[in-house]
Amino acid sequence: MNAPATTELPVVVIGAGPTGLAAAAHLLDLGIEPLVLEAGPAAGAAVREWSHVRLFSTWGEVTDPAAEKLLAPTGWTKPDPATYPSGEDWVEQYLQPLADALGERVRTGATVTGVSRTGRDRVVDADREQQPFVVHIDYADGREERVFARAVIDASGTWATPSPAGGSGLPALGEKAAADRITYRVPDLKDPVVRARYAGKRTAVIGSGASAFTALAYLADLAKSDDGAGTKGVWIVRRGISGSTFGGGEADQLPARGALGLAAKAAVDEGHADAVTGVRTEAIERADDGRLLLVGEDERRLDPVDEVIVLTGFRPDLTFLDELRLNLDERLQAPVELAPLIDPNQHSCGTVYPHGHRELSHPEQGVYLVGMKSYGRAPTFLAMTGYEQVRSVAAAIAGDLASADRVELTLPETGVCGGAGLFDAPDAQEADGGGCCAPAPQLVQLGAPATAVTAAEQAPAGGCCGS
Repeated sequence: MNAPATTELPVVVIGAGPTGLAAAAHLLDLGIEPLVLEAGPAAGAAVREWSHVRLFSTWGEVTDPAAEKLLAPTGWTKPDPATYPSGEDWVEQYLQPLADALGERVRTGATVTGVSRTGRDRVVDADREQQPFVVHIDYADGREERVFARAVIDASGTWATPSPAGGSGLPALGEKAAADRITYRVPDLKDPVVRARYAGKRTAVIGSGASAFTALAYLADLAKSDDGAGTKGVWIVRRGISGSTFGGGEADQLPARGALGLAAKAAVDEGHADAVTGVRTEAIERADDGRLLLVGEDERRLDPVDEVIVLTGFRPDLTFLDELRLNLDERLQAPVELAPLIDPNQHSCGTVYPHGHRELSHPEQGVYLVGMKSYGRAPTFLAMTGYEQVRSVAAAIAGDLASADRVELTLPETGVCGGAGLFDAPDAQEADGGGCCAPAPQLVQLGAPATAVTAAEQAPAGGCCGS
């Protein structure tokens, strides 16, 4: 079958999350037909899986202007911009109405299994840029289809590919075998079944970003409840603990994000969690009683735990893009022009340089990775970043380079950065000489944990927060 002329084709958007739906709204506003392909059963499928978690951004920061314009004729009313939605609120009051407004342009249960140039694998040069893209789709009902596109915007995110517990980026030995006692998501402790799983139990939380803070705060709340007596968290941190470990606190320009760090610190200070530092998990073993034993790369063995919550970040799934010519940073797996602006090994919090289609482009013209997918393994993404990305990308696809290049983005300072960088470089300083998520780190005095590991270790001065 011959593909139609490229200009007659839609732009395929992969993923019906916040950034993907915003991309579709911007394209439609410019007179370009989008086709949104969502692998999940409904729009915002990933957000629905953490619907119990409250965002640290307000409504004013998580809705897109083009989307609001599309929603206005439907009678949609924007929620109070100063309030904080939960994931459930975001879906029900914004994402699902936006998907409904886009109508049949959004297909759910549609998994993209491959993207290429029509009749050209990644090796072939001849007339490559003149060929439309071909997108292969597997539907939930077993059907297969291929569609043609003038451009492809990959907003599929990273939710489906969480990073493992292993400190080397690979699963720890025994991690797969212990899957019945491990989760890679913040548990919904309002669900009675989930609550019973953790109530009165000793649970390890691996990670030190916003998700880990949330999990620790939830476990502390459970420990203080009538049905949660005996609940204990064991916070596994790959680096030491300093003042910047808990983010910006009251100095954070996103107050709810700062409050997460303060809640995590309170969980430790109040004795509801023990902090175990300097442990990079090498193995997870099963004790005789069925509980789990975490073993560090230095062969330290921690006391048994009943459950493990792994919150070590996410990584992009690039397998279905294998026939495209992408230019990705060797460390972050982000577009090579964007990577230096977001690299947690180097950048200073809140200083993400305004970026758009040029930083997101690849040797394969017409392909863009946007949203959380564009950040690769960097843990610093905010919704407002994705909305500005897709505004610029849509304008570039429409041929309005003046608008596409006019990128404006100001991110709230403090607490934005994170990642696993610098933990092996105690003398490392920021490249620009500036600090990161808070003033110079101060040692946090914590009670000694139940294990033999010392709780307080000095983190590198000037290093980025989070791990």
